[in-house]
Order: sequence, then structure tokens, then C-alpha cells
Amino acid sequence: MRIVVALGGNALSPRGMDLTMAHQREAMRAASSVLADVAAEHQLVITHGNGPQIGLLALQVVAYDAESDLTLDVLDAESAGMVGYVIEQELGNRLPAGREVVTVLTTTLVDRDDPAFAEPTKFVGPVYDSETARRLEHYRRWTIRPDGMWYRRVVPSPHPVAVAPLGPIGVLLDLGYVVVCGGGGGVPVCAGPYGMEGVEAVVDKDAVSALIAEELDADLLVIATDVPHVYEGWGTADAHPLRLLDVVDLDPTTLQSGSMRPKVEAAARFARSGGRAMIGALSDLQDLVAGTAGTQVVDSHATGGGQEGSRRGSGPSALSAGHRAS
Repeated sequence: MRIVVALGGNALSPRGMDLTMAHQREAMRAASSVLADVAAEHQLVITHGNGPQIGLLALQVVAYDAESDLTLDVLDAESAGMVGYVIEQELGNRLPAGREVVTVLTTTLVDRDDPAFAEPTKFVGPVYDSETARRLEHYRRWTIRPDGMWYRRVVPSPHPVAVAPLGPIGVLLDLGYVVVCGGGGGVPVCAGPYGMEGVEAVVDKDAVSALIAEELDADLLVIATDVPHVYEGWGTADAHPLRLLDVVDLDPTTLQSGSMRPKVEAAARFARSGGRAMIGALSDLQDLVAGTAGTQVVDSHATGGGQEGSRRGSGPSALSAGHRAS
């Protein structure tokens, strides 16, 4: 199968853990053991979040120069290279000789008039206690919101319209490479008077992963996070895991807007395209691929999707259309 695995920023950098390279390498080393098993049997695309990493980069920039013009799109590109490098090295160490990992810097087209720019929702950076959060809101003029037991900065997360380049990624997969792309949701760009230009945002990596999976005609999208299932009633005494979600009956407004909702919405998008989508713990990746763990998101109205084997072979129209649009 052709599989897209979306690694959550918190799966690579667990909540509350110091954002040191040693900790990130340790997490990636553990992730690589399960990713290598999947890569041994399937074509594999790896996307990843960058919330913790880009927030740390933003803090470093401000600490160095409060007037710096290193905008979020530039930091998105920087984080994609940083995380991609670690994935290449740690996963490459576990692959057999001759099997290589390559990182492709991707851009994500967004609409400058997207309402998300007026309502930031994407968590970035480390977690803070309530007192530190209030101080940062005042002095940095950041928007900060609760994230579980802690508080984190939020930034705009506009809807992805198209991703580029996709053509070379398909070629690399067919040549046997494991491809890392869509890092941090890709570098956000929009149409300007002189062509494409970067914008201040962090696009949701799950939404971009679903778009990449759809345009590459992948068979399976796995959204790997730090919890084993999607839960109904999360954070309450009545919380219980959901093992199957049908997009026909799905009401995403019942899910936490900044956490699980975008994952379910992204999985639902891919399911509507005829693919199979799974959400669950990264440590259960083999079982998620097999469909025996996590939460499976399906569209009972879709035809021809969710079956074993490849659904590719119907021509390059989807990939080509996405490439042209970007």
C-alpha cells in the first residue's frame, strides 16, 4: 500500500517534556522502530507537526532580536528542515542498506482572506502555567489559550488549498524512497502581486496530510498522536473510546477544537475521497495499519474505498490538478 503517516508534534515531543534535541531524538528513535516496520512492506510518506518546535524557534528569535523579521512562514521552513533531518537520520539508521529517506520542503497555498487569520487556534511552542501565560500575553501581545492542564500560544491556521511539489514525491516513492514532506503543514504561501509570498501562519498538519494523501492517491492515512483512540466525552468521567466513526453521522463540533477535532476532520476528508483513515497512538502503528487498533474513520456512502490493496492506477488526474492549482 501507499501510506501517509502524520506524526503529531506532541508524539515527537511529549507534552510537558523539555524541548531539547536529546529528547526529540529519543522520541524519534522510538518512532523509527515502528516506522521502519511499515516502510519494509509499504510505500511510506511521513508528515509531521511542528507546534512545539516552531514555538521554541519563535522564542529564540524574539530573545535575540525583538524586531526580527523572521516571520512564521520562514520559521515553518526552518522547522521542516530541522525535524526532517532528525527523521532522516534516526529512521535511516533502521532501514536496510540501499533504502533511503529524503525530505522534500513543501509549500501550502492558503487564501489571504481565510477567516482563520482573525481567529487564531493553532497551538505552538512550549506549555506555560497560568501566571506565565498572562505575562506573555501582556508583554509579547500573543494570543494564549488553555491546552489541557497548561496554556500555550495560538496562531492562525488557515485552510490548505493546494500543496506543491507533489509530482516529485510520487516519483520518489516509486523509486523506493521514504519521503518526509508537509513538515509543519508546509510553508504557508498565498498569491501576491509578484507571485507567491509567505504568510504569518501555521497550517494544520493533519489537514495538509489528508490533502497530500488524497492527491497522491494513497491507500491509507494514519494520524499518529499521543492517545490510543478518539474519545467521546474527553476530560469527563464518562469518557470512552470510539473505535469507528462514520463521517455520515459525524458532528465535529462535539470534539475539542484545538486538539482532536482537526484530526477527525482531516481523517473524514480522506475517507470521503475513498481512502481508509486511522487515528491512534504512534506506538500502535503496526496495528493501526492493520486496522486492529485506534479509531477508524470511514464514509459509508463512499464506494470503492477502504479495501485492502492499492486504489491507485486510475491515472494522475488528481495529482496533476493539485500541482496545477498550486
